[in-house]
Amino acid sequence: MTFLAGTAMTPRLPLTRRSALRLAAAGGVAGFLGWAGHDAPAQVDPRAPDAAGNDFVTPEAQAAIDRGLGFLAGAQLDDGSLASDRVGGGRASGITALAGLALMAGGHQPGRGRYARTVSRIVDYLLGCASGATPGFVVSPDAQRGFRGGQNQEAMYSHGFACLFLSEVSGMLPDPARQRQVKAALEQAVAFTVRAQNKEGGWRYEPQPQQADVSVTVAQMMALRAARNAGLFVRKSVVDAGVDFLKGCQQPDGGFGYTRSQMPYSMFARSAASLVGLFSAGQYSGPPIERGLRYVMQFLPSKRFSFREIPAHHYYYGHYYAALAMWTAGGEHWAQWFPAAREELLGRVRGAGGVWSDDHYGPAYATAMSLIVLQLPNNYLPILQK
Repeated sequence: MTFLAGTAMTPRLPLTRRSALRLAAAGGVAGFLGWAGHDAPAQVDPRAPDAAGNDFVTPEAQAAIDRGLGFLAGAQLDDGSLASDRVGGGRASGITALAGLALMAGGHQPGRGRYARTVSRIVDYLLGCASGATPGFVVSPDAQRGFRGGQNQEAMYSHGFACLFLSEVSGMLPDPARQRQVKAALEQAVAFTVRAQNKEGGWRYEPQPQQADVSVTVAQMMALRAARNAGLFVRKSVVDAGVDFLKGCQQPDGGFGYTRSQMPYSMFARSAASLVGLFSAGQYSGPPIERGLRYVMQFLPSKRFSFREIPAHHYYYGHYYAALAMWTAGGEHWAQWFPAAREELLGRVRGAGGVWSDDHYGPAYATAMSLIVLQLPNNYLPILQK
């Protein structure tokens, strides 16, 4: 695997102390906007919201964020992972990675911030996962055993989230030797991801190039985007094939089906995710994007539509991808969506501990997803840089 130099992108922010920290956190890499490929510079999407507007983070939201970050740090286990009695197997590395992203979205990174040590231990845990029995497969040891037995349906989700986190944190590590260690793990992880892509251009639960669905495909597309930003080589043909697969799943109403043949009808969460997958590949305009945005905007949290109508196991997943999609679309999409989503999430906080709950994946997952959404206006994560 060959490295390419990352293409620098300057955020559209006044150079205040806060924005300087954001730029430093970005590690000088290109952001979410624009797939650079091998030979083209990344471009700033002119429709992107200006990230300086932190009016979106209300005092109530910040208080919930602070409590949630404290909960995630306190939930970390001795091995660096975050889990619960409902989380195991293929989920552990993915939920741990999401928690790491939530902490980084609050400005905490190795060597900086109140939870610097927590983030560093997440790096340790995921590097341990990456060096398991299947090199490059960034999942927990029991998930690797499940993969070999053909029984793990969540491993590739976790692999994608873990690769995303490692790519994001790679430019924030103060120790050059540590940076090289993470980059080496990412090289193997990217190669593993590419090998798992099927002939349609997508990915499925298991890292075998046989079937594909939009949900797992988007997790890999975001991971590859972040890896490319971090300086790793990713073939443009791999990304183009992913784009073709996602567009092939779009339905006449603008939403997206699960696969090209299975459940070929639109649903909110996977449609929001598919938009993020296309944005990750630098697809910002054209009929597929416009139709997709119109479809997702129908689900704006309001008195007319409640997010509680979403299936429980899609609730936080849908919030996560919808907010990312609207952040990237910018303009009125973001201005309308984020305040409504923020209030919806704040209404779901449970107890004085300030955590969100999910009966399927546990509180660490729900809290991490919610915190990533609520902290998007901070613009700290490199993949979100404007």
